[in-house]
Amino acid sequence: MIADTKQIQTANIHAPKANRAMLPLQKIKSALANTFVLAMVLVMLLPVFYMIMMSFRTGAEIAADPLAIPKSLYFGNYAYTFENMGYWRSVANSVGITLTVTLLVSFLGSLAAYPLARRTGRYSRFFIMLVALAMAMPGFVNITPIYVMFREIGLLDTYLGIIIVFTAMNLPLAVFFFTGFISGIPKELEEAARLDNCGNWKVYWYIIRPLLGPAAATLSLFVMLMVWNDFLYPLLLLTDKDKFTVMIEVYRFVGNRNIEPDMLFPAAVLGSLPLLILFVIFQKRILAGVTAGAVK
Repeated sequence: MIADTKQIQTANIHAPKANRAMLPLQKIKSALANTFVLAMVLVMLLPVFYMIMMSFRTGAEIAADPLAIPKSLYFGNYAYTFENMGYWRSVANSVGITLTVTLLVSFLGSLAAYPLARRTGRYSRFFIMLVALAMAMPGFVNITPIYVMFREIGLLDTYLGIIIVFTAMNLPLAVFFFTGFISGIPKELEEAARLDNCGNWKVYWYIIRPLLGPAAATLSLFVMLMVWNDFLYPLLLLTDKDKFTVMIEVYRFVGNRNIEPDMLFPAAVLGSLPLLILFVIFQKRILAGVTAGAVK
């Protein structure tokens, strides 16, 4: 008994020393991990930094030394871009289309996912498999059928047509995403609401929909990126220059021949800037959605 007591006392004496010895090692590992993450972020941001720096240089300076940092900021490139590119009109078109599609995808996707998440029958599983198959289908497969159908029903060169296309393309992702999220919501919340004589619509609107905020924020991030950066469908479906999106306007301004860097870089910066501003405005909601989705 006395020997056991001495062993315990000896272990207690040496335990703090072992813990103190582990602390520097943990700090070193943490510092190395943080350094690695920071280095990866800098590598990913390097093209963006290069694009911004080159947008403030003249064409002659870029041709003389493409990798040099500008000695002074030349704003003539941006003045020329604003003067000759229908920038504000295209930004308004892209913002309107992007926000409309994002809202429609979030609402319709959650509305369709709610019954699929609560019904576990054979038909529900089959429909979820069809949704997954639609997500795997390449986008170029739909180009010809969409163009022919829209030409026949008069939706070519209309805002409604491009919104319908983007909404339909993103709905499978939304349904698949929301189905998994709603499946994790306790059914007891719905049962309590039904005891208060709430129907299916009221249960969805007052119980399920408010809980989908984090999932909707995460989904909106992907939808906004896809819609804003899409080039193919606006090029195919829109012919009126007053309805062009930013990506189409940048393409028309820069051209596909004899690309001049003093035109390319400012147009690229201006094309990406509105989306960056939207992310800054909604960053708290987006980050909260990503974090909550990860914890979920």
